[in-house]
Amino acid sequence: MDEASRYAFETFNVLWWSIIGVVAFALGSYLFDKLDPIDYKVQIEQGNIAAAIKFSAVLLGLAGIIVTAIR
Repeated sequence: MDEASRYAFETFNVLWWSIIGVVAFALGSYLFDKLDPIDYKVQIEQGNIAAAIKFSAVLLGLAGIIVTAIR
């Protein structure tokens, strides 16, 4: 495999896994939003700091799981 085709393959590989990660993150956050009875967007807009902390912790945990699974 020459250098140009290897570079193209690695670029495609990175883009492919990036798209999978973004879709998995969006799907996970959507599922959390639908399964949890609290409307976090409204709560955060009203200034509820606890809701913002909980939602951000869930998103960080979800991101950690996705990064671990992709590696």
